[in-house]
Amino acid sequence: TSYLSLQPHYKYSFMDYFLKYFLFLCNLVFTVLGLVVLGLGMWGLISKESFAQEKIGNIGTDPMLILVTLGFVLTTLCLSGCVGALRENCSLLKLFSAAVLVLITAQVLAAIMAYSLQDQVGGYLRSGMLAAMVRYQDDLDLRFITDEIQSNLQCCGADNYRDWELNIYYNCSAPGVLALWNSQCGLGAQLLDEFSAQSVIFLGGCLGGLSRWIEQHEGLIGTVGIVVLGVQILTLFITTRLLESIQWHKVYNMG
Repeated sequence: TSYLSLQPHYKYSFMDYFLKYFLFLCNLVFTVLGLVVLGLGMWGLISKESFAQEKIGNIGTDPMLILVTLGFVLTTLCLSGCVGALRENCSLLKLFSAAVLVLITAQVLAAIMAYSLQDQVGGYLRSGMLAAMVRYQDDLDLRFITDEIQSNLQCCGADNYRDWELNIYYNCSAPGVLALWNSQCGLGAQLLDEFSAQSVIFLGGCLGGLSRWIEQHEGLIGTVGIVVLGVQILTLFITTRLLESIQWHKVYNMG
């Protein structure tokens, strides 16, 4: 019997097994979630016939594409962590940890940029809301999002209800009944002065409403952001610890 054959083999500790299956189960849950998001995005694109020849040119601006992209990235990332943990595959675990590290870095940089460029962010939001109002009648997703924002924040338009004059279907010079009716901005509101209009619509713009909502919930937003970032950092720590354990196990047993 050789000396090496008498060496005790390194065995995984309870903590190693716990980290392995904890990482596997967490990634499995988020893989399923990613598939659901991806499925919803694809269902939205197909139900709206976004792949039709006459619509394919505008697919790049379709909000459903955000769900498809998010679902695909989440599924791919978490599946690599799921399989990597279960199969003790160092390559997949390294890929997963690198992706999580990039994600953490991107979120921190985005938060710093959003804080330092608050005025520019407000301008981008205004441009986006005005563009959504222009396309309100033509895009079901934008219509739903716009209605939800205006209903929940009790607002109308970007800066005020007069912004709806940008929409050719709802301004006062537009022909037909749509010029008189908007499900969120009220019957004939553009024809009324502010004192009269306030009885049928919300006069305040959604940019102001959004700012007030953020101020009222900044503590909750900060807490959620810290928790999400903390979970990602914890996941990175667990993956690194599992990688070290797997590599040490292989080296020890080969030695």
